[in-house]
Amino acid sequence: MKSCWPLWVRICLVLAVEENLMNTKFETADLRWTTYPADDGQWEEISGMDEEQNSVRTFEVCQVHQPNQNNWLRTTFVPRSGATYVYAELRFTVVECFSIPRVTRACKETFNVFFYEADVDLASATFPPWMENPYVKVDTVAAEHLTRKRPGTEASGKVNVKTLRVGPLSKTGFYLAFQDQGACMALLSVRLFYKKCPAVTVNFTLFQETVPRELVMPVTGQCVPNAIKTSSRPLSMYCREDGQWADQAITDCTCAAGYEPSEESTKCRACPAGMFKAVQGEGGCQLCPAFSMSPSPGSSECSCRIGFYRTTKEPVTKQCSTTPSAPRSIVAKINGSVAMLEWSEPLENGGRDDVSYHLSCHACPERQSCQECARLAYAPRSRGLVDRTVTVEGLQPYITYSFQIQAVNGVSDLSQNPPQSESINITTNKDVPQPVSEIQQTSVSPSGVTLAWPFIQPPTGNILDYEVKYYEKGVGGPMFVKTSENRVTLSGLRRGAVYIVKVRARSEVGYGGFGPEKAFQTYGADSASGTEKLALIVGTAALGTLLILAVVIVAVVCLRRQGSSASREQEYSDKPGQYLIGHGTKVYIDPFTYEDPNEAVREFAKEIDVSYVKIEEVIGAGEFGEVCRGLLKVPGKKEIYVAIKTLKGGYTEKQRREFLSEASIMGQFEHPNIIRLDGVITSSVPVMIVTEFMENGALDSFLRLNDGQFTPIQLVGMLRGIASGMRYLSDMSYVHRDLAARNILVNSNLVCKVSDFGLSRFLEENSSDPTYTSSLGGKIPIRWTAPEAIAFRKFTSASDVWSYGIVMWEVMSFGERPYWDMSNQDVINAIEQDYRLPPPTACPTSLHQLMLDCWQRDRNARPRFAQIVNSLDKLIRNPASLKIVSRGNGGPSHPLLDQRLPHYSSFGSVSDWLRAIKMGRYEDSFANAGFTSFELVSQLSSEDLLRIGVTLAGHQKKILSSVQNMHVQGKASTSTAVKTGQF
Repeated sequence: MKSCWPLWVRICLVLAVEENLMNTKFETADLRWTTYPADDGQWEEISGMDEEQNSVRTFEVCQVHQPNQNNWLRTTFVPRSGATYVYAELRFTVVECFSIPRVTRACKETFNVFFYEADVDLASATFPPWMENPYVKVDTVAAEHLTRKRPGTEASGKVNVKTLRVGPLSKTGFYLAFQDQGACMALLSVRLFYKKCPAVTVNFTLFQETVPRELVMPVTGQCVPNAIKTSSRPLSMYCREDGQWADQAITDCTCAAGYEPSEESTKCRACPAGMFKAVQGEGGCQLCPAFSMSPSPGSSECSCRIGFYRTTKEPVTKQCSTTPSAPRSIVAKINGSVAMLEWSEPLENGGRDDVSYHLSCHACPERQSCQECARLAYAPRSRGLVDRTVTVEGLQPYITYSFQIQAVNGVSDLSQNPPQSESINITTNKDVPQPVSEIQQTSVSPSGVTLAWPFIQPPTGNILDYEVKYYEKGVGGPMFVKTSENRVTLSGLRRGAVYIVKVRARSEVGYGGFGPEKAFQTYGADSASGTEKLALIVGTAALGTLLILAVVIVAVVCLRRQGSSASREQEYSDKPGQYLIGHGTKVYIDPFTYEDPNEAVREFAKEIDVSYVKIEEVIGAGEFGEVCRGLLKVPGKKEIYVAIKTLKGGYTEKQRREFLSEASIMGQFEHPNIIRLDGVITSSVPVMIVTEFMENGALDSFLRLNDGQFTPIQLVGMLRGIASGMRYLSDMSYVHRDLAARNILVNSNLVCKVSDFGLSRFLEENSSDPTYTSSLGGKIPIRWTAPEAIAFRKFTSASDVWSYGIVMWEVMSFGERPYWDMSNQDVINAIEQDYRLPPPTACPTSLHQLMLDCWQRDRNARPRFAQIVNSLDKLIRNPASLKIVSRGNGGPSHPLLDQRLPHYSSFGSVSDWLRAIKMGRYEDSFANAGFTSFELVSQLSSEDLLRIGVTLAGHQKKILSSVQNMHVQGKASTSTAVKTGQF
C-alpha cells in the first residue's frame, strides 16, 4: 500500500469497501452458464466439495488428447452497479500436463479470460460470436500450483487464486467468459466485485462512501454537525480506483463556538452546562468565569448571574463583576467657605479596579427646604473622582450642606439599583472641637499601648467621641479606632515597633482637626532596661490591687441591686404586648398590642399606589402567597427593582393581619443591614408588601452556589453586616427569634441584610426547616435556637446571639446544614451535654472561638452584639489573624458532631469521593485527566488541579485537604495493622 504522510495515517488504515456482484462459492443450484460448443459440452457443470468440505458448483474441462481445442464458458449477465472497474477473483486447479498419460503436445496449463459489455441481457447460444473479437481479453491465466491428479479425484492439489481487473466498463452490465484451449482444469468459484472508498471523517469533514470513477473526480464533503467552514474553498478529497482515499484533501472545517473537538477530530461535542467555548476552532471548553453561568449545553459564553455584569468591551472570558459598596468614613475639614472632604475606599469594590466617585450636594438653610447646591466650585471635579478627596469652595454661612458620595465602577450603569453612597452633613460658621495635642502613654506591653489625653471642651455642645488614627512607622496604611472616652488601648501591635498616633474629637458640630503626631513604641525583646522592668512590675502589682478593690466594690453594688435588676433583661415572651422598652431614643412597638392592627400598618408602613408597581416574574413562595420580582416607579424618582410578597386569595381576616404585621415591624427599622420596606398595597387585591430587591437571594443558598469563591476577609465582612443589623435590632429591644442564614438576604454588592420579621411565630408542621414542639406549645427551629429558649420559651437578645453563632458556622462552611443529618432530639441531647459544633474546614481559630462564646450555656456570659461587631472590626483591621487555622476541638468530642469523611476505602470510586466532598462537578475532569484511582489521587498537587481545571482557590483547598486526610487515614491504617500483628 502506498505510504501516507503523517496527517493521513489514520485514513490510510481505513480499508476499502468491497461490494460483490457475483459469488458462486455459495451457490448450490445450477448456475445456468452458457458453454460452447454446446453439443459436445466440453465444460461440464458438476457439484463438488471445496477445500473446506463445503458443497459447491464447479466447471471442469479436460480435452487434452485432442488438438485444436476451443471451449468457451460464459456467465450470465452481470450489472456493474456503477463501477468502472470490476475485479474477478478466480479459484481453480490445473493438472500438470506431464502427469497425464498419452498426452499430446496440444495440452496446455493456461486459460484465457474475456468480457463483453452490453446495456441489456442480449446474449444467446450464438451471440455474441465465440471468438476473441467482439470479446475483450482480460488476461491469460497461468496456474502457480499444478496438480498431478485429474479434476474430481482425491488430493487434487493446492487451489490457485487469481484476481483480475476487468474494465474499464461503461455500459449497464457485462458477461465474463473463459476460453479453454487444451487444459485439464476445474473452475471452483468465481467472485465478481468492485471496490468503494468507505465513508470517512477527517478534520471535522465527512466524505460519504464513494464508487471510484475512471476519470478521478474530487468528492465533495460536508462539515460534521456543529462544525463550520473557515474558507470559501470547496471541501474535497479524491477516491482512488483501489477504494482508497488519496492523501490530498481540502478540509476547512472547525468546531463552532460552544463546541470542542472530540474523538480524534471527527466530532464536535457540546460544552456541558456550566462551561463554554468563546470562539470557533481548536481548544476545549472552559469553566464559566466567576459569578456567571451557562444553563444549557453548547454555550459560547456564560451569562452573568442576577446582580453581576460584564461591559460590552470586556471579553466573555472575564469574570462578571458587580457594583461597589458605599464609601466609608467621610471626614470634612472646614475653613471658612472652603471644605475638604476625604473618605475611605469601599469595603467591596465589586471585583473591579476601576472604582471612581461622584459627589452631589444639597443646601439646607434653616427653616427652609433643601435644594441642590448652586455656585459651588469643586477641585478637581465633582464626578469621576479617582482620588478619595475633593475640595469644595463657595460655601455660604449658616447653611447645612449635605454631601453624598457615590462609589461607581465600570458596571454601575448596567445595574437597575442606584449606586451605594455615604452622606455627611456639615454646617458652616460653627465651632468644632480643638485638636487633641497632649497624648500621654499610661501603659505599654509587647503587643499594645494604652494612651490618654485631656478632656476637650468644645465651644458648643458636647464631645460625642474621639477618633484615633495610628500606623506603624514606615509600614502599611493607617488604621482607625473610635472611643467615647478620652483614652484608648491599641492592641494587636507588633513587638518592639514604633507607632505614630494622632487624635481628633467629634461634637454635634462635627470633627475637629487631628492634633500633632506622637510616636510610641511597644516593648521588644531587649527594649526595656532593668529600671523600666522593675517599674513595670511595681505598676502591674499596683494595678492588680486596684482591680481587686474594684471587683469587690462592683460585687457589693450588684448584690444590692440584684433584686431590682433581675427582671430588667430584655425579653420577648409568646404573649402579645409583653416587651421591655430599650435604652435608646427609638424603641420597637409590637403591632399586636394595637386594638386595631390596621392602625399599626397605617402608622409604620407607607401605602403605595398599585399603578406604581409592575410584577415581572414569580421568584418563590412565601408563607401567605407568592414572592415576585417587580419594578417600582414612584413619580419623580428612579425606577428600581423590588421584591413583592402577595397574600393569596381566600384569606381570613386573621391571616391578613398576620401578613401585614411583618410590614408593621419592618416599617419601624431603618438600617443598612436590615431589609428595607418600601411600602404596602392594601387598597386592592392582592394585598402586597413591597421591599427592596436582593439580587443574590438567601444567604445559605448563595453560599452553596458559590462554594469556595470567597476569601475569609469577605466572609467576615458579611458576618459584620449581619451583626451590625442585629445590634440595631437589639438596641431597639426587638428579639428576632428566627435568625438563620436562610433569613439573611444578599444584594449584588454582597451586603447582607436581616429579613423575615415576625413570621417565626407562624411556622407550620411542613416547614422546610426542622422544628421542635416544646411543652409550652409552638414551633421552634431547634438547630438555631438557644437551649433556654427551647426549654422555657424565653427569647432574649442573648438567645439571638446563640443563633448568630450558628449563622457564623453556616457562613464559614459555605451553607452547610448545622448538625448535618442529626435528628432534633440528638441535637438537643448533644447541646445539653456541652457538645458544640466543630470548626468548619479552614475556619480561622479566632472566628470559631467567637462562635463558642456565642454558644455559652449561661446566657449572661454570651457577648452582646455590640461586642461582636467590635471583635469583627478588629479582625478586619488585622487580616493576618484570619490566617491562623487549627483543627483544635472547641469542646468535648462527640461522634455525631465529628463529621469528617469516612475512610477513603469505603468509597466505591473517585467519583463517589468527589460527590461526598461536594466537588462532584469535577468528576469528568478527573476522569479525563486519568485520576481514576485513589493511589493517583493521593499524589495530587496544586499544579495537577490547575491542569485538571480546578481553578477556584476554595475548591483547590477543599480537595487538597481531603487528600491530606487520605494520607492521615493511610498512616492510621498502617499503624493499626502493625499493632494487631498483620505486618
